Amino acid sequence: MDLKTALAETIAAAAGLPAGEVLEMIETPPDPKMGDAALPCFKLAKELRKAPPVIAQELAEKIEAPDFVARAEVTGGYLNFFYDRKFYAESVLQMLGKAREDWGRSEIGAGRTVVIDYSSVNIAKPFHIGHLSSTAIGSALYKIYQHLGYNVVGVNHLGDWGTQFGKLIAAYKMWGNDDEINRDSVSAMLKLYVRFHEEAEQDESLNEQGRAWFKKIEDGDEEALRIFGWFKELTLREAKRVYELLNVQFDSFAGESFYNDKIPAVLDELREKNLLEQSEGAFVVRLDEEGLPPAIILKSDGTTLYATRDLAAAEYRKKTYDFYKNLYVVAYQQNLHFKQLFAVLKKMGHAWADGCEHVAFGMVSLEDGTMSTRKGKIVLLEDVLKKAVEKTLAVIEEKNPGLADKKKAASDIGIGAVIFSTLSQSRIKDITFSFDRVLNYDGETGPYVQYTHTRCASVLARHEDTGAQADLTVLENDDAFAVLKLLASFPQTLVAASEKNEPFYVTRYLLDLAQAFNKYYYEYRIIDDNAAQTKARVALTQAVKDTLKTGLRLLGIKAPNKM
Repeated sequence: MDLKTALAETIAAAAGLPAGEVLEMIETPPDPKMGDAALPCFKLAKELRKAPPVIAQELAEKIEAPDFVARAEVTGGYLNFFYDRKFYAESVLQMLGKAREDWGRSEIGAGRTVVIDYSSVNIAKPFHIGHLSSTAIGSALYKIYQHLGYNVVGVNHLGDWGTQFGKLIAAYKMWGNDDEINRDSVSAMLKLYVRFHEEAEQDESLNEQGRAWFKKIEDGDEEALRIFGWFKELTLREAKRVYELLNVQFDSFAGESFYNDKIPAVLDELREKNLLEQSEGAFVVRLDEEGLPPAIILKSDGTTLYATRDLAAAEYRKKTYDFYKNLYVVAYQQNLHFKQLFAVLKKMGHAWADGCEHVAFGMVSLEDGTMSTRKGKIVLLEDVLKKAVEKTLAVIEEKNPGLADKKKAASDIGIGAVIFSTLSQSRIKDITFSFDRVLNYDGETGPYVQYTHTRCASVLARHEDTGAQADLTVLENDDAFAVLKLLASFPQTLVAASEKNEPFYVTRYLLDLAQAFNKYYYEYRIIDDNAAQTKARVALTQAVKDTLKTGLRLLGIKAPNKM
């Protein structure tokens, strides 16, 4: 049990309140001089019908403070707690020493499944920088939820349905070259697709050929399915190469086409519940009461839409995985789509729709597009990653040319920098990507956190354990205590990140921990002639190293021991 939870249970027993409610109320004062933890009593005033200062005073007199609390003080409507620093250090280091890289792991999600729909690349289209946020955010949430004990299902909802694929096959039949497509994969398919649209502007009959080939895909034509299957295979092979670089995994690649045979049941259900209405030839579900425009379910020609397949996908995921949460990591431009989707599910009587959530994010753009190879107007994600690795390798060659396995280090640092930068602010904000900024070893970046980890590893490699008993009084100073409090707060950080679906909470935490430790490192000598003091400082260093490594891993980032 972490100390904040233990404190909450102590207060709850004295106040006659649920421990969970008290835990949510406990705050960390902005100034350590005001205490290490504080209970604002203002929310209790109405329930207890007393003034907040009176409640704080009564609780102070009634609470039997746990061993790690040195004293409690009342300041206005706040009950402030000051920890016994030696006891606190012993408790935190003992917990971390036992957990090591499992620190923050819990069973809070035991028996619950979270489905996360992320990345969702399009077949025969480039894996571009616009996919970076969805991929990085979804992957980080996948790992965070797993660490908290949830059963997690990662879904890559492939864009593999639509007339565009008929057009691509038509283009291939007219101008395609098998050797070129096998060699250049998606780039070759993109060229064919672009050429098709250029030629179709002059010859409208080409669009008819495209529609005809898509009809063949729908009808299960052997040749059409063979060609389309080949395009899918090549696209996924290229995408999986990028996923391996990013340390991203999926449990399902069920795309739009997977749900085609499940759509009739959804349409029958909508009709049975009298939710489908005809409007200008199309069939819609009215959402006037929800303040939303109608959700179009069937077009006037009877064809389905993305929304129709999403309804089928949501029902399939509930039946298959019985999810607790069903998350869609998709850009904020789709806000209306998901509001309509969830509203329709609720109208259908599905209470589980409340577990569906749109995890929206902002757009990614490059500060200077000329820094990456461009294919048409597309900035390939693989090019961005390769450029980051190249620039990192150049820095290593300059600063540490003798480093063993420089290429692997450059890959770990460069790709980690791209991921960290993507997750370094609230997901809803737009990102302007800059290589110089994200690869900065001194700024608030991934390399800075990784470098702090290597610093810890270097210290630990130099330490020779004499078997001395750790003198924990050496950790009672403000700088060491600040590090200890951050270490203790890691489990709550992960819970908050899952509750808000914000990996940014973890990146911010890692930066704070790295900065706090580096401040301590510069002020105090870790290894000296005093074996007992050294033992305590080394234990703190080990705890920081383990927590940084765990945090980076949950973001999908490697933690090298040397840089």
